[in-house]
Amino acid sequence: MAEYEGLDRRGLLGLLGASATAGIAGCLGGNRPGSGGDDTDGSPAQADETDEPPAQVYEPTLEGVAEGPVEITDEHTCAVCGMGLTQYFGNGQLVHENGLAATVESPGCLFAYLVSSTPDSPIAGAWTTDYETGDLIDATDAHFVLITDKQAADDPMGIDPRPYADREDAVAFLEGWEAEDLDPETDIIVGLDAVDLELASIYRGTRLPDA
Repeated sequence: MAEYEGLDRRGLLGLLGASATAGIAGCLGGNRPGSGGDDTDGSPAQADETDEPPAQVYEPTLEGVAEGPVEITDEHTCAVCGMGLTQYFGNGQLVHENGLAATVESPGCLFAYLVSSTPDSPIAGAWTTDYETGDLIDATDAHFVLITDKQAADDPMGIDPRPYADREDAVAFLEGWEAEDLDPETDIIVGLDAVDLELASIYRGTRLPDA
């Protein structure tokens, strides 16, 4: 994972569309190392019997969105987990070029939708909530801190990356994050262009195919 270095907006959104398409391809066919598939004869792996919700491909929740972001109300729910968006801190949204859109209740669900959504239309815009200010910010310009300690995070969905509009705020968060020894100079702070199925599975692994 390479840290986001300031791709122009058109180039980054093109990468996001390609990332989503790659994620869908990984969901629907082909075996990957560690995916649980039988690489020798092509036989599908048997699904594990668990109480967790099944992994799936996610659908947009809105249509006819000319541009975003849309104003969030009590009627909006998360395209990934189904939770209400006004109940918890951290909601976001994505808009496709064809006017389909999705709202999500957290950065982790934003990651999951990005790598496992159905529209063929590229993503035209994405937004998330700044962890420092609570403001809705452009997710394609955001800096996501990849924390992984679930107990220390105490997030509603288990754990979420921490998005910031300014990298300085992301670094400041890491300096005060005592649960893990994370280095801001490594790939712990990433841009949305770095999100792939493997990374998204850190936060919503039970709702995504095996990375």
